[in-house]
Amino acid sequence: MAPAIDIGRQARRRLQILNNTQIRATKPFVRWAGGKTKLLPRILPYVPESFEHYHEPFLGGGAVFFAVQGRIQKRAYLADLNVHLVNAWNAMRDCQDELRPLLDEYQAKDSKEYYYEVRAQEPTSQLESAARFLYLNGTSWNHLWRENSKTGAMNTPHGARAFKSFSDEVYEGLATTLSIADIRHEDFRVALDRVQPGDFVYLDPPYLPVYTRPDIEREPTAKFNKYTAQTFELPDLMTLASICEDFTRRGIKWMMSNRDTEGVRDLFSFADIVGFTAHRSLAAQSKREVESHRSPEAIVIGR
Repeated sequence: MAPAIDIGRQARRRLQILNNTQIRATKPFVRWAGGKTKLLPRILPYVPESFEHYHEPFLGGGAVFFAVQGRIQKRAYLADLNVHLVNAWNAMRDCQDELRPLLDEYQAKDSKEYYYEVRAQEPTSQLESAARFLYLNGTSWNHLWRENSKTGAMNTPHGARAFKSFSDEVYEGLATTLSIADIRHEDFRVALDRVQPGDFVYLDPPYLPVYTRPDIEREPTAKFNKYTAQTFELPDLMTLASICEDFTRRGIKWMMSNRDTEGVRDLFSFADIVGFTAHRSLAAQSKREVESHRSPEAIVIGR
């Protein structure tokens, strides 16, 4: 059983870090399919120079959060529906002393056989869930976290790579950077309900599959909206568009990354849309799941 978390001690430690060090994390500690690290040069010019609170309800690896942390005047509100991912972020912020030995143990035992043994386990605490997530994320095929829609079990195969834990500098930088972050396991509708004028919202929802055949099979070219057993579908994107339109009416600055499709342009016709083509290197295990190496991308910007 993992040790209990001392919230008071964690708060004191975060305060001490803020007072005693300038080391900050500048890049994600989690690799996430659809991550925006390579697209930052496209995204950052459209982010305001400063804002009160930062909101990112589709967190994933958080590349944009790490890139804009210096522009946040107060706090960052980060959220995701993948509870294992959220546990990992919170453990990196609050429980590094307890997390490190668990990750060191994973590194010592790491093998292909051990990967499948760990994948089949069900953690009994948030801390164990966080450590397991970081191990599987670090060693799975293409760092992809994919869950069975019926059972919710992670089902990505082994990625034929060794697990590496984190350096002292990475731990220290993450503790400093995440001290301003409120990180929750919640739906985007709930997360966006706390946004106020003066804040900035960055949205990176799962891209809807693109269908290349009009027949009854409707075979998608990409299946990467299954980061959780609860998938993101067209009605969700429609709801998100409605929320963004309300943000625009209220004078709240927001921006969204998505695939550049006719449907996205129709739903967000009230916003400015910058289209470009990005190179995607995400490989596939079968031809049925191949996503084009040249992907049409869109940055949707609230007016």
